[in-house]
Formats: sequence, structure tokens, C-alpha cells
Amino acid sequence: MTFATIYITAASRDEALTIGRAVVEARLAACANVFPGITSVYWWEGSRQEDSEAVLILKTRQDLVDQVVAKVKELHSYECPCVVALPIAGGNKDFLDWISKETR
Repeated sequence: MTFATIYITAASRDEALTIGRAVVEARLAACANVFPGITSVYWWEGSRQEDSEAVLILKTRQDLVDQVVAKVKELHSYECPCVVALPIAGGNKDFLDWISKETR
């Protein structure tokens, strides 16, 4: 079985928590971590932007990534949310087994 972390930015801590809770409740991810208070600098519609955001990191199985992306897009306030999956190359086997056990 392969695993992934999913990196997401959100407009606020509350939005990140709402999304994280929904994804974990649906058993699409075993865990959600929220990092509030980041500053993002990016291009949007031809102009440079700088905003406060929150980061949401999910731990899940690789085979659930598409379902997670769909759920996040359904709940997210952004027109084009950052939702990117990063493969987990290795780690604590007990933790990876836990991810497997806690996802559907």
C-alpha cells in the first residue's frame, strides 16, 4: 500500500479546520494538521497578491487522493484551491499501518 500527504492552503484557520474535520470524518484521511498564520505571496489574475492563510496537511492512502481532492474542492472557498499530493516514500511502519486502518 502507498501513502500520501496532501498540502492545502485555506483562507483561514476556521476554513482549514472545517475541511480537515470533514475529510477525517469521511475517513478519507487519518489525520489533519492545521498551521494558522502563514503569509502567502502569489500571482492571481495578473497581479501579485499577499495574504494571510492557513495550511492544512492531510495523511492518507494514495488510492484516496482523488476523492480527497474532490471533497476539498466541494468545501473550499477558493475558485482554484491549492490541493497537492506528495507521496510518502517511507517512514514509521506502525504509523503508516495506522493511516491504512483509519481510512476507508
